[in-house]
Parts: sequence; structure tokens; C-alpha cells
Amino acid sequence: MDRLEQDIEEKKNALAAVRTSISRAQEIYLDSYGQGNSHLIRAVQGAGAISATLSAAVHACQEELLTAQPGGGRPQELLDKALASDLAALGRGIRQRTIYQHTIRSHQPTLAYVEQISQAGGEVRTLDEVFDRLIVCDRKIAFVPDPSSVRSEIALVIEHPGVVRYLVGIFDHAWQRASPLRNFPSSRLPPLLTDDIRRAILRHMVNGYTDEAIASRLGMSTRSVANHMRWAAELFGSRSRAQLAYLIAKSDFLEDGPD
Repeated sequence: MDRLEQDIEEKKNALAAVRTSISRAQEIYLDSYGQGNSHLIRAVQGAGAISATLSAAVHACQEELLTAQPGGGRPQELLDKALASDLAALGRGIRQRTIYQHTIRSHQPTLAYVEQISQAGGEVRTLDEVFDRLIVCDRKIAFVPDPSSVRSEIALVIEHPGVVRYLVGIFDHAWQRASPLRNFPSSRLPPLLTDDIRRAILRHMVNGYTDEAIASRLGMSTRSVANHMRWAAELFGSRSRAQLAYLIAKSDFLEDGPD
């Protein structure tokens, strides 16, 4: 019994030593990380603090402002606030490029904002799906939502040159695929862009997304998604969602688009 108790005590001591070593290593790692890179990626919490930090960065911007705005049409109060800041930046000679989703082409408040921005020299393009919200000033500082924040109450402010270059590369890749937005009076999407949205909806459906999840990703209403789904069901003659997904996946519809 004494021998068993001695073995147990030795193992406990060994385990404690291992834990102490791990804890010390963690402290050294965190200390060295803090001295080098922690200030290059920091979190800002709260709508007021995020807005103030972003406004200061945009005001200090001297050459280029890149923005990706998912979620479809934006609320009027946000558009009014953004308009003054963006026009001031364009007035300073800053090149501004913005990517929205195709669905803003039928949202009149956003179109009115885009028209004024375009007249001032800004460039706007649209995609069926935008990767995430992103703002980059002078390719030196970037703002993205914190993925762990459910309500988007935390933003990450990134000044690490390598990470900023990576984000700019993602933006440029999306920009090349996006469609220019040059005219503003229409309340309906052009046929080709309607087809792009329709293919995106059906692609997500085939991959198992619900109508609500698809609507959120594409910046549109659930009702609009349901309308496109009904159109596809009639086109393929399907009687269920599962059958429709099978028929679409079996066809080349998502690759070639509708006739």
C-alpha cells in the first residue's frame, strides 16, 4: 500500500511539473506575441467605438478606399451617414471602389446613394454573393467583423501588412468578377443578373441551405427566394425540394444557366 501511495504521489508531482512548464511556455509565448504583433490586430467593441474608429481611419485616408457591403439594400439612415463621409473622401481625390450584392439594383434608396457616389467619381460593382463586410484604407488598415460576434458588435482592426494584402487580394478577385453598376433608374434586375441570382439560390439549395439561410447570404427576402424556388420547380417539373435538388444537380443548369 505504501508503495502504491508513493507511485501515486510521484505521478502527481510529475503532472504538476508538466502543468507548470506548459503554463510558463504559454506566458513566454504571449509575452513575445504581445511585443511583436498583438497591436497589429485588435478588437473594437460597441457600435459607437466602431463608428468612431472607422470614421477616423476614413478621414485619414489619402489614396484609396475599398469597401465590400453584403446584405442587399441598406437602411436610409446608414446611407445618409455614409454619403457625407464618402463624398468628402472623393472630394479629396481618393479612389473609392465598392462591391454590393446584385439585389441592391432593385433597392431605390441604395441606388440613389450609389448614383451620387458614382457622379462624384466612385466606382460600384455588384456580385450575387459578397464574401463578408470589409473596409480597407490606403491598403494599410482594414476593418472586418469579428466572426465570434453574433450581433456584429465587435470589429477587428487589422494593420498587419501581410493580412491586409491578403484581404485586398480577396477584394480584387471579387472586383474582377463583379458587374459594373452604371445606370440607376430600373426597379428590376437585368436578365443576366437575375440568372446569376437564380443560379446562386439553387446552388445553395442543392447544398442543403434553407430559404432563410439563402436569403441572408444573398441579401434578399425569404419571399423572393421562395419565388425563385417555385420558378425552378415549374421548370424542372419537381414535386418536392429533394427531387428539385436532385434534378438540378443531375443537370448542367448551374454550370451553363437557363436557355
